[in-house]
Amino acid sequence: MTTTERLDQPRALRRSLRPHYDPEAFGRLSEQIARFLGTGRFIVYMTAFVGVWVGWNIFAPPNLKFDPYPFIFLTLMLSLQASYAAPLILLAQNRQGDRDRIQYEQDREAAELNQAEIEYLTREIAGLRIALNEVATRDFLRSELQRLAEDLRADPAGPPDRGPDGSPAGRADRGTGT
Repeated sequence: MTTTERLDQPRALRRSLRPHYDPEAFGRLSEQIARFLGTGRFIVYMTAFVGVWVGWNIFAPPNLKFDPYPFIFLTLMLSLQASYAAPLILLAQNRQGDRDRIQYEQDREAAELNQAEIEYLTREIAGLRIALNEVATRDFLRSELQRLAEDLRADPAGPPDRGPDGSPAGRADRGTGT
């Protein structure tokens, strides 16, 4: 068994003819370029560049002109710029789509969590309302005490006595000793 076949040993580094690049760094660079290509500043710079190019090749002395009238070299330069700009913009859009998808997923999870918390709190509030309906409220106790006070004022002898069976005993025997 050789060392490259063993799983507990790291593989030896191989040299490759393929260029190595960091996809994240390249993606960030493409986003920066795409962001710049989508600005008014780029359009102004490109317009000024094309204007200077055309102006130079029309008004310069014949021995200093490098791209005569049909401006073939300018067309080639603009085509080259467009052929690089389009994939960079697409790459930036793909990365933005991935970020949007992740953000959507996080928002959905947060919304589900919030919904679960709202449902829990709603059940708790409903339970508290039910429990409060079973508890004597301050207003209920006050009204009961006022009713008892009125009964006492109406009958100065006090509340009726209760017999052994819980029924009110007669008042005639109270205080008479009979």
